[in-house]
Order: sequence, then C-alpha cells, then structure tokens
Amino acid sequence: MRRRLIQSTLAVVLVVIAVFGVSLVIVESRTISNAAQERVDSEAVRLVGIVDSRLLGSEDVNAEILRDQVTQDRYAVIRIPGRAPIEIGEKPEGEVIHAEEPGEGGETVRVEEPKSAVTREVGRTLLIIGLVALLAVIAAVLLAVRQANKLASPLTDLAETAERLGSGDPRPRHKRYGVPELDRVADVLDSSAERIGRMLTAERRLAADASHQLRTPLTALSMRLEEITLTDDLETVKEEANVALTQVERLTDVVERLLTNSRDPRTGNAVSFDLDEVIQQQLAEWRPAYRSAGRAIVSSGKRHLQAVGTPGAVAQVLAALIENSLMHGGGTVALRTRVTGNQSVIEVTDEGPGVPGDLGARIFERAISGRNSTGIGLAVARDLAEADGGRLEMLQTQPPVFALFLSRTAPLKKPTDAEEPTVR
Repeated sequence: MRRRLIQSTLAVVLVVIAVFGVSLVIVESRTISNAAQERVDSEAVRLVGIVDSRLLGSEDVNAEILRDQVTQDRYAVIRIPGRAPIEIGEKPEGEVIHAEEPGEGGETVRVEEPKSAVTREVGRTLLIIGLVALLAVIAAVLLAVRQANKLASPLTDLAETAERLGSGDPRPRHKRYGVPELDRVADVLDSSAERIGRMLTAERRLAADASHQLRTPLTALSMRLEEITLTDDLETVKEEANVALTQVERLTDVVERLLTNSRDPRTGNAVSFDLDEVIQQQLAEWRPAYRSAGRAIVSSGKRHLQAVGTPGAVAQVLAALIENSLMHGGGTVALRTRVTGNQSVIEVTDEGPGVPGDLGARIFERAISGRNSTGIGLAVARDLAEADGGRLEMLQTQPPVFALFLSRTAPLKKPTDAEEPTVR
C-alpha cells in the first residue's frame, strides 16, 4: 500500500510538472527571444538616430566614433550612399538576430547579435525550471512517504487488532489516529472487542457456574445410587429410587436455570410456593452427607411461610449455603425461617469458626474463598437470589449467619405468633 500511495502521488506530481513545465519553457523561450529581438531593434533605432544627427550636422561618421555606441558582442553595418560600408564589431557566425533601420539621409543601419546568446539564456532558464521541478519531485516523494506511513501504519495496527480478536484476545486498544475514517474503524473494532470479551466472560462464567452447581446434585445422586447398591430391601430401594428421581428433576432444573441465566440473568419464572417443601427437600438431600461427616442438619422457625420466586433457584441458593457450611463450618447446621416486614427470611448458620474478618465484606465476590475452594458458590447464590427479586446477605461473621430474603404472599395457613422450633 505504501508503494502504491507513493507511486500515485509521484505520478500526479510528474504530470503536473510536465504540463506546467513544458508550458513554462515555451513561454520563457519566446519571452527571451522576443526580448533579445527588441534589444537589437532598439539599438538599431538608436544607432540610426546618431548617424542622422551627425550627417545633418556635417560631422564625421566613422567606425572609431560609433564603436562606443554599439553594445559589445554585437555587430553593426552602416551603409551611407556614396561611401564604403562602416563595420563595427566582429561579424558573428551561424544564426543571428538582426534588425535593419533606414535613416533620413538614405543610410541604413543593420545590427546583428549571435543567436547563441539567446540559446544560453534559454538554457539557464531551463536549468532553473529543472531544479525547481526536481525539488518539487523530492518534496512530493517525502510528502507521499509521510502520508503513506500515516495511512498504512494505522491499517497495519487495525489488522493486528482484528487478528488478535480472531485469536481470542478481546482486549480493546483504544488507539486513535487522527483520520476520521480510520478512527471509525477503530471504534467499531473496540466495540466488537468489548462485546466479544463480554461473551467470553459469560461463557467462562457459565462453565464455572455449571461445574459448581451440578457438582452438588450429582454427588447427592451418586450417594443415593450407592445406597441402592448396598441394600437388598425392596422398600428401601424404592424409597431411594424415588429420591434419586427427585434429584434428577432438580438436576434438570439446575441445567435449565443455568442456561436461562446465561441468556438473560433478569429472566425469571417467579411463582408463589411453600418454603417448607424446599427446606424439606434440601434436608433430605443433605442429611446423608452430614451423617457421613458426623454432623447434623436441622430446621426451625415459622411454618407454612409463602414466598415469591423460583423454587429451583431458591433450592440452589440453600444448597450453596448448606454445602458452604459442610465444607467450611462445623457442628450442627440450622435452617431457621422467620418473617420481617413483607419478606420471608431463611437463615442458615452453623457452629464453626465463621468467616475471617478480612473476607467479611468480600465473601460474595467471585474467586474469594477463605480456604481451598472455587470461591464462586456464594457469588452464584447471590446472583440467583437477585434474579428472583430477593437478596442474599451475611448477617453475622462469627458464628456465620447467612440470610435469604424473599418476597412473600399470604400464608396457606395462619401461622402462630410463637415460633415452634422443630427438627425435620
């Protein structure tokens, strides 16, 4: 591209120089020739006037007297009737420029000048025009190189940016070049880079969320299947199989929820549901894991509370909190339900050491974990809660108390004022 720009600019300059240079040479050559002819004519007129005045005054007319009146390098011949021609200067050879003027006394004056003098003057003019044209060509080449670099370098940068986008590096460069068209292309590439970056981030986030969210139901399902293989009691097999089917349904719901959030995290399918059913489901799924760890999981609080949200999403939030207590907490894990204002609240707490003080304000950030874990479970849980119009907060760090706030509707049964702690 650089070479084409330089060649095109140089071609334009050469055409301009050729057109105007040739015209200028022709005009200057004619001007010099006409000026030389006018000088010779003027000298002939002046010389014949001198001869006329001397003849009228009966003065001598000879070469010695008139020699100083003729310009050097010119040749003059004065012819007076009845006298020999008077020659002044050396007769030039070759082509000449001449002028001949008659006098009042019948005399004639002829002045000649070598045409080589005009040729030399034309040559000097051509040399000056040629030097100017050469300087113009050099200036044009330098300007073309500068302009080519100014246009080609940004295009090279933009090509590199496009190549980086294609290779999976979506970082925008935010570099501009002072050329509106190129800056427009750079704006479009930067916008595309930002969109690609958001898409890649969403895909990576979906993959991380899926691996985290699917791990728990798959683990629980695996435990149920192991219990089926270890028992010969048909009733136990049926019971565990029914629980396994329920967990498969939950697993399907988790997948659908993840895909829905990946397309539009604001999309929800909120309904009014009974919190007791979700809590009992979680207790049934997690009790074997806690039993294996030598710990207990219990629930207490108001019964028959209604909440508005997506049951599957609420179950995932509770599963994340229960799993967090299993991995990082200690002692008995308690799920407590209560009402505050127009919201139903589920609190999850345990008897462990709690959350370190330096992590308290950042516990819901991704990749933040007090121990060797993925650090995305609580972040995903908060996103799920907010997608349903609720919120997930940490009310206390030591011992840890997490609270899920959900909008509520009128309960199915009128709850008693006093909370009835029960172990389910």
